[in-house]
Amino acid sequence: MTEQRPALTPAVAIRLMRPEHWIKNVLVLFPVVSALRMGDARAWLHAGLAAAAFCLLASAGYIVNDVRDRESDRLHPQKKDRPLAAGTVGVPSALVLAGVLAAAGFAFAAARGLPVVLAVAAYAGLQLAYSLLLKSKMLLDAIAIALGFVLRAVAGAAAIGVGVSPWLFICTFTLCLFLAFCKRRNEVATLPDADEARRHRPTLQGYTPELLTHLTTFSAGVAVVSFLVYALSESPIRRRAGGPSLVYTLPIVIYAIFRFAMLSMRGRYADPTDLILHDRPFQLTLALWAAAVALVLCCGAELAGWLTGGG
Repeated sequence: MTEQRPALTPAVAIRLMRPEHWIKNVLVLFPVVSALRMGDARAWLHAGLAAAAFCLLASAGYIVNDVRDRESDRLHPQKKDRPLAAGTVGVPSALVLAGVLAAAGFAFAAARGLPVVLAVAAYAGLQLAYSLLLKSKMLLDAIAIALGFVLRAVAGAAAIGVGVSPWLFICTFTLCLFLAFCKRRNEVATLPDADEARRHRPTLQGYTPELLTHLTTFSAGVAVVSFLVYALSESPIRRRAGGPSLVYTLPIVIYAIFRFAMLSMRGRYADPTDLILHDRPFQLTLALWAAAVALVLCCGAELAGWLTGGG
């Protein structure tokens, strides 16, 4: 009598896809804001198609990654409950779902033209390289994660036909590099036993708390400086605000970065996405920053005049 493989139920499929991680793809929509096309319904639609493509491709990548890591995930206190690690779904069914999601993702990308398809293809290739090789290479694993976020921003810009500011590119890359190192720091805090950590992820043997502290500090510092340079440089936001008023949101940015680093080092949340979705002070900080940016766009010139004593 042959052993029956676990069936792929809708509930298991949703868990495999990890839709809570789709929040990362909000970055695809950011070019609509940075280009000041918030009132353009077509821009939102086009960027939304690109975001949908990344959501589907990301879910396909998560499944491939879970297939490869199902043995090591059983050693992690949270990841052991993932469907493949827990044995609630078979590998063939999971890979079929990944293929369907990838095909659907490329279909959405094709609806916005070749540049978006190329960005999505680059992201898919990077995700595959990460799962098969890069995740076991120190530093390259974090760089690959950060580049995946950069490709999201590039795809969003391509979807609405605008360019990406070099400083915005640098800011996005270094900020996401900071998030990637925070993720590793969180894993070190979650798995304090060295042998257990090494079995779960080999790079954790080299990622010491001291090294990760230096890496997060450096990447956060470069991200803050690049944000300031972007705020001071010529851009649609600066023209709309009548000056570099965006720099006055710096205290909020600093607090968000500091809190993210602090909670990651304490291992309070399973990963950065969990932190973003469940940490109320961090969510309030993001909301406050969004409100501050809206204020800058609405009355940035008056604010700049008041702060500089010219009004």
